[in-house]
Amino acid sequence: MKNFHFVEGNLISLLHNGEEYFPELEAAIERAQFEIHIETYIFEYDAIGRKIIAALQRAAQRGVFVHLLLDGFGSQNFPTAIINSMLQTNIKVLIFRPEFIFSMPRRYRLRRMHRKLVLIDAHIAYIGGINIIDDQDNPEKLTPRFDYAVVIKGPLLIQIHKAVKHLWMLVAWVHFKKRWIAPDTIKPTNNPYGNQKAAFVIRDNWRHRHDIEHAYLEAIKQAQTEIIIANAYFLPGRKFSSALKNAAQRGVSVELLLQGKIEYLLQHHATQALYENLLQAGIKIYEYNRSYLHAKVAVIDQYWATVGSSNIDPFSLLLAREANVFIADPQFASELRVSLKKAISQESTPVTSTDKGFSSWRSCAMNWLCFYIVRLLQGVLGYDWHDSQS
Repeated sequence: MKNFHFVEGNLISLLHNGEEYFPELEAAIERAQFEIHIETYIFEYDAIGRKIIAALQRAAQRGVFVHLLLDGFGSQNFPTAIINSMLQTNIKVLIFRPEFIFSMPRRYRLRRMHRKLVLIDAHIAYIGGINIIDDQDNPEKLTPRFDYAVVIKGPLLIQIHKAVKHLWMLVAWVHFKKRWIAPDTIKPTNNPYGNQKAAFVIRDNWRHRHDIEHAYLEAIKQAQTEIIIANAYFLPGRKFSSALKNAAQRGVSVELLLQGKIEYLLQHHATQALYENLLQAGIKIYEYNRSYLHAKVAVIDQYWATVGSSNIDPFSLLLAREANVFIADPQFASELRVSLKKAISQESTPVTSTDKGFSSWRSCAMNWLCFYIVRLLQGVLGYDWHDSQS
């Protein structure tokens, strides 16, 4: 049974990378009049982070209720002194599953809050894969991470508002901050802002454990001409891989844009273990090498598209709280497709068996060793990869 549905009457715009996203976000915060909710996995206290904090403090000073939810692992290095200064300026800050020095390696520690979501005045929302971090500040002097977000206005905000309020309430209860759970003073309306049809789909460990994956699988199953997926950490289970291979075998063009630069060694080699099998099924693989790829997006049949925080790997599909927007609109899909095609043709390298040295037993052994280490970690933590394929 699907736990999501498409809503008509929305206006959804695509933002490319932090260069487009952060100025838009800062301006929206400056315009806020009533309430701001921000959920982010990583919040760095860098040039971008300081700009956003300053905008939030100005909003709080003019009477806007500001709520900031940080993940305890992704934002574990965020300075405590800065959190205290925000609290003193009436910004409410909560940490989702705080990390401690002597925390035991238990399975629940991997259940992270991986969403990147902003809701302002119950009127406008931003959802995607972009953390609050300065992409220009990196030791390799690379261009910004390749990533996307969307700006949303319209009836879809009713679902987004409900999910944001629910998660804030849960974390506030855990932190004994019941007084921080304020009644809804403003609510989104059902008034149309555009003509785009979209669904807001989350992943949690309760009623929505498989919703994002099921949305992907349903779209892949119905694909007739083309599937383009760009995903930073790609390690699908058996059912997802089979769906892609079946699509390729029935004549659908399947293209995967994956991480070319090694960010996490174990995950990088585990993904490469799957390459040969996917290539033999007729799936085209490209590795993005201009900078780090952080996108979690897809376009199917130049009509269906998704932008969000969920990778196609066991950690996103089995453990983390995620949020994606699925859009059924040819104009939006076309814009995202053009951007992905440009990245594939101009900023990526096509993968073949020869290129990756699959004939080398050392290379092959390294890839499969990493793959089975990831599988073993899941087993130790009590998660069955095939559970995500139901």
